[in-house]
Amino acid sequence: MTGAELTARARTLLGELIAFDTTSRNSNLDFIHHVETYLADLDIKSTRIASRDGRKANLYASIGPNVPGGVILSGHTDVVPVDGQPWTSDPFTMTARGDRLFGRGTCDMKGFLALMLAAAPAFAKGRFTHPVHFAFSYDEEIGCLGAPDMIAEMAKHLPAPRCAIIGEPTSMRVVTGHKGVYSYRVEITGREWHSSAPDRGASAIMAALPLLGDLAALATHLESRPDPAFDPPHATLTVGMIEGGTAANILARKCGFTFDFRAPPGIDPDAELAHFAETVAALDTRLKSRFSGAGATFTRLSSAPPCRLESADAADFVRRLAGDNGQPRTVAYGTEAGQFQQAGFPVVICGPGSIDQAHQPDEYLDIAQLERGATFMTRLMEALS
Repeated sequence: MTGAELTARARTLLGELIAFDTTSRNSNLDFIHHVETYLADLDIKSTRIASRDGRKANLYASIGPNVPGGVILSGHTDVVPVDGQPWTSDPFTMTARGDRLFGRGTCDMKGFLALMLAAAPAFAKGRFTHPVHFAFSYDEEIGCLGAPDMIAEMAKHLPAPRCAIIGEPTSMRVVTGHKGVYSYRVEITGREWHSSAPDRGASAIMAALPLLGDLAALATHLESRPDPAFDPPHATLTVGMIEGGTAANILARKCGFTFDFRAPPGIDPDAELAHFAETVAALDTRLKSRFSGAGATFTRLSSAPPCRLESADAADFVRRLAGDNGQPRTVAYGTEAGQFQQAGFPVVICGPGSIDQAHQPDEYLDIAQLERGATFMTRLMEALS
């Protein structure tokens, strides 16, 4: 299969994949069934790893001889919401305008999945000395929640691969490291009362203010511990959501906030937040001692570990496939690469599209990026022959 043929096939497949609304709040089972059927028609057996509630599933498949030294190609099936975004075309109908393909997920990251599937017929028909393994995950966008179960199964059953390539949008440039991404939630329950007598109740919002101040101070402290390998060159902490209260003259019964912690390798978020956790626990004790039903909780919602360069061989191999002569790069956003790395797989991040378009209204993938991805796949076929 030539690069042009693979590009054309990937473009058609991308349109099919975009038509599935796999926003993380939705099930991805129709999408998984579509991929499963496509692979089965090529006599490629795949394995589902269902979520605990059965609403979603991962999928992985192997093509070629059952020997070490193969390559994993991995991507997530879910996309972020389009709610409230000013799209100029239907986000779930791929639209070509000029040299760009528009639609939710074109860039992040169904473009890479389409390239994988477009290459599948050639992998299935060819005679290769090493295998290729496809991996499709769920719930990456809400904390890399789905992949670990699949990765554990792959580590248990697959012969050791040369590397795992995570096809996030890097403009087909090789990325070898990223920060860990962790999210947390604080919930405070006070006691409603008229604001004229604040001593007879407990405002959850007022109780939250010192905690928010502690997080702001920690964020400033983290800036003083530089890691020049990243941009920004330090860990970051930001509060992204806060809710609470019913009226200006009522002590708020509820207040909750969610924050994001992004840490380079070597920084342990649990250790950095240990004092904060103790402060929330002390607040919980104080509130409960005053009012029945009051209290405070601190919960980690998600944890995606960092990724670092550990295999020069894997990085050099993928650079040759991508035609990338630059130095290894790092990014501040998180991926499932850290989870693959924790399972013992050498990892590299490389895929079509720019992260600048990810999550945006009128998300798009440059056709030139699809063409570069097709060249990448044809080179991979040659490397595995």
